[in-house]
Amino acid sequence: MTQPQTLRRRGAVLATAALMSWAALAPASVQAQAATPTVQLPDFTELVERVGPAVVNIRTLERPGNGGGNLRGQVPPEFEEFLRRFGIPLPNRPDRGGPRNGPQDDEDNEPQQRGVGSGFVLSADGYIMTNAHVVDGADEVIVTLTDKRELKAKIVGADRRTDVAVVKVEATGLPFVKIGDANRLKVGEWVLAIGSPFGLDNTVTAGIVSAKQRDTGDYLPFIQTDVAINPGNSGGPLLNLRGEVVGINSQIYSRSGGFMGISFAIPIDEATRVADQLRANGRVIRGRIGVEIAPVMKDVAEAIGLGKPQGALVRNVESDGPADKAGIQAGDIIVKVDGKAVEKSGDLPRIIGAIKPGAKSTLQVFRRGGTQDIAVTVGEFPPDRQPQRAQATPPKEEKAASLSAFGMTVADLTDAQKKELGVTGGVRVEAAEGAAARAGVQAGDVVLQVGNTEVANAKQFAAAAARMDKDRPVSVLIRRGNWVNYLLIRPR
Repeated sequence: MTQPQTLRRRGAVLATAALMSWAALAPASVQAQAATPTVQLPDFTELVERVGPAVVNIRTLERPGNGGGNLRGQVPPEFEEFLRRFGIPLPNRPDRGGPRNGPQDDEDNEPQQRGVGSGFVLSADGYIMTNAHVVDGADEVIVTLTDKRELKAKIVGADRRTDVAVVKVEATGLPFVKIGDANRLKVGEWVLAIGSPFGLDNTVTAGIVSAKQRDTGDYLPFIQTDVAINPGNSGGPLLNLRGEVVGINSQIYSRSGGFMGISFAIPIDEATRVADQLRANGRVIRGRIGVEIAPVMKDVAEAIGLGKPQGALVRNVESDGPADKAGIQAGDIIVKVDGKAVEKSGDLPRIIGAIKPGAKSTLQVFRRGGTQDIAVTVGEFPPDRQPQRAQATPPKEEKAASLSAFGMTVADLTDAQKKELGVTGGVRVEAAEGAAARAGVQAGDVVLQVGNTEVANAKQFAAAAARMDKDRPVSVLIRRGNWVNYLLIRPR
């Protein structure tokens, strides 16, 4: 090896050693930055070009005198959709004056714009998905495509409980979206919304998934995002970076009417199941068992031996309904349906609703310290059924001899009271003070259970109370009107 070659080789070795020494002595943060590859923000342009043509603007019209009217001529139409969504009444249009039975009357009889929203094309033959509240009460529905064509649409079906609707336009060869899998979404993942906020067609906003399984409705666990959603975005698609629809933008959390950093989307798998039924039957067929439910609180779960807060507390059982016929009782906690765990009360309507009416299901219930399986034949949920209101208090009748415990003065129920309430036992609270009052017990309540012990009369109530540890919280199952609930009486 020649002398110049030897010198070059030694120089390279020294340079490598110096670089390694610098790396070893550099701060950890500098080393981490050097080792971490640069992450670039996503470019949405190709995705928007591909999916944008399948997103439509939906405008609804209403004929004068059909329904509640709107703020015609008073506020922009894009705000009317927001007002209706949050239940703000819309006054009829004021009389603009002028002669009757003339041209002015003809103008008044013309359909007036009721609101605006968004939607997306499901198939090339013109089926479009949107929110039920977008088309609710509309006399006419106009769909505007990205090529500016305006087509009249027919409402195929709408389901208020999930806020999903399907409309149909007479057209062929329409661009349509690709349906994705909402279950694959991850918190922190980038998502994109396309819609018509404030009536501005094909507006694109982006953000991330903030949370999943948000329980804000009876039948849907929502996707929460920080994507900017405003009035008019309702019914538009929520897209992942593959250009697949993973949700329908449905709700906003706002104190001002504008975007405040929180929005909610219906998971597309849930929406697709609803849309398929709407296209096939014009409505959604759901199972029901006829119970009113409430969450199970952590302290109550521990006090009654359930362990962790899980399941759905049955507050009331509909007389002669499927659950009543099967033997489900108020105060039961439904923890499983056909082996599937009911983690929280909101899971129960979704699980039961997905069961075909007429099918037999096995409910596992927690009752008085233990679990048991009960077979129930699932009924059908009638369309737009309104929940029953509870009575304020049972009717007052003749009092029996009273007894005091836990700060409660109680009395036996008369036969007439038992018949009225549909119970076979329990004691009526005549007065509550001290620990019982602090727990929320009220005069007129009926105590059905102390701890996990059922009480049929005042004597049994006293015996059960005597067995309780006075230094630990005691759970009582009370009935108030048509509802039951657990209350926890805590010693001071």
